[in-house]
Amino acid sequence: MRALLFCLAGLLAATPEFGFAQIKLQTKPAPGGSEVRYFTSIDGLMDGNADVILKETRQGKAVTAATLDVCYPADKSSDRRDRFVVNLSVNGQTLSGTTQSITDKLPVAVKLLRKPTGDSFEFRGQITIGPNVTEVASTDNSDISEKEFQDNQTTDDGITDAPKDFSEVSPESVGVRVKLDSAVDFLKSLKGQDVELALNSLAVSCDAMRAGQQTFNLSVDPDRAAALIAKAKSMPGVTAAGWTTGMVEMDRAIRFSAADWRDGDKLSKDKLLSMISGALAKTLAAKPAESTWSATTGKLKLMFKRPSQLYPALDLTDTVEVTGLVSPDKPGGSDRLMLWIGIPVTTTADESAGAKLMLSDESAGDEEGDQKDDSGSIDALAKELKGQRWDADKSVWK
Repeated sequence: MRALLFCLAGLLAATPEFGFAQIKLQTKPAPGGSEVRYFTSIDGLMDGNADVILKETRQGKAVTAATLDVCYPADKSSDRRDRFVVNLSVNGQTLSGTTQSITDKLPVAVKLLRKPTGDSFEFRGQITIGPNVTEVASTDNSDISEKEFQDNQTTDDGITDAPKDFSEVSPESVGVRVKLDSAVDFLKSLKGQDVELALNSLAVSCDAMRAGQQTFNLSVDPDRAAALIAKAKSMPGVTAAGWTTGMVEMDRAIRFSAADWRDGDKLSKDKLLSMISGALAKTLAAKPAESTWSATTGKLKLMFKRPSQLYPALDLTDTVEVTGLVSPDKPGGSDRLMLWIGIPVTTTADESAGAKLMLSDESAGDEEGDQKDDSGSIDALAKELKGQRWDADKSVWK
């Protein structure tokens, strides 16, 4: 299995830190001068799961210097990764060197035989990390220029410091980019705070290891998002903080006047929740069962129940769950609010008296099995609120 992996930009030079020195681009090597080339995959490392970059400096066809950067799974039971960067000695076609892995501090030894084969290259040898030896037998490897390598390094974590509105970022979703040596302190500072941390943002990716910084995704009540961003920016090691993409999708959003739904400068949550619940009950042909408003994330959760039409004689019950979010339509002060309503999710169970039929839903994890027909709920809510829908073609409210 070939690992075609492209990682963040940086010179592949071994340092005690995660970062790299800056690379000066060469557009074309001078006659008789040196040229930098890259391999961005070498098969056969860690069952194909290693993220590899081999940088070579060449004088003509002869390799004069090489640096190998390998990011690999450190633990088979988790997404935790380790990495090593080693400067290789060049002796004819043999590349060799020793170093220590950055995270687990394991000894690393590399010995590779590099052989040109027409327009490609073959690598054979061994890489030893601690007690584990990986045999390398990789053929048909292509190299790329330094410019091609750099062109593939652009990454975007989507953090927007000052969005003009919430049409491209989500009002409850905050991204914070932190230097790796400050990440633990930043994460510990979130303990006891009214904010949710996305579990999948905890894994330190190869991109993060090479960049020396990691982006954490947080969810917070939109009313407190700006304050959270400002606080994050003041913390040691934070290099960026702002809004990012989240749960809000514009095709299911409504913009409306805030005047009728505020009590002073506060949102009349109970009044608005009652209106939303009533409108959805009509379009879903169901009775309101439960509604909550998360103080942490600002998310709405509404539950409805109705007789299931799947097999009427069994007297089954549908439970319909709808999530939502209310926020200003842009950061800072605004006289308009935005309501987003998610796709209803329906589960069916036997809630009749007496002995019950046990049901399993094998389609629960199937995206195509999600109920996307919400019986015109968005249009009904827009009418109730005298609101506007989003025109995706023109990127304006209509």
